[in-house]
Amino acid sequence: MKKQHYLILLLALAIAACGQAPRETADEAEEPTDIAVLSPEEQGFLDNLASLCGQSFRGAQTYMQEGRESWEQFDFVMHVTVCEDDHVHIPFHLSEDTSRTWMFINENGRLRFRHDHRYPDGTPHDLTMYGGYSDGKGTAIAQYFPKDDYSRKMLDEDYGREWHVVLDEDLTNMSYRLLYSGEIVFQADFDLANPI
Repeated sequence: MKKQHYLILLLALAIAACGQAPRETADEAEEPTDIAVLSPEEQGFLDNLASLCGQSFRGAQTYMQEGRESWEQFDFVMHVTVCEDDHVHIPFHLSEDTSRTWMFINENGRLRFRHDHRYPDGTPHDLTMYGGYSDGKGTAIAQYFPKDDYSRKMLDEDYGREWHVVLDEDLTNMSYRLLYSGEIVFQADFDLANPI
């Protein structure tokens, strides 16, 4: 009889041990996952941009390919406004046109550059969020972004669009370059030595 009670007790303990694991609390379920790691060069570039956070800088068109509409009449100002571990946002204004924001994003361990275009009420333009992923050939002061598949479909063009964002080593200048098929068609430079 004792042996039978002992077996029943042992069986009950075994069943209890196989019960459900405690459920995670709502707070645990909402914790963000770890951010995927960028290459040292891409992270260095993102960190260099973030070091400018809270500052604004004047710029100017320094090159426009012949036959394209010039922007030299506009006042160029970039504002480094959002600087998080995984992204930096830089609204770029052309005089009164405040529709553009450059977005540098760690997207699953790849550095992505996007152009966010919005109307004053915040609604997106039809052509927005285009850009590309870093090609892996950049450094902490220069990154190169060939057009990605999303942009290829949106912009529907034959020539290879690419963006280069280049910082001087001493962080006194930032160049934004647009290239078509390897040739620069537009460049703007920003004076990082003299915040406004």
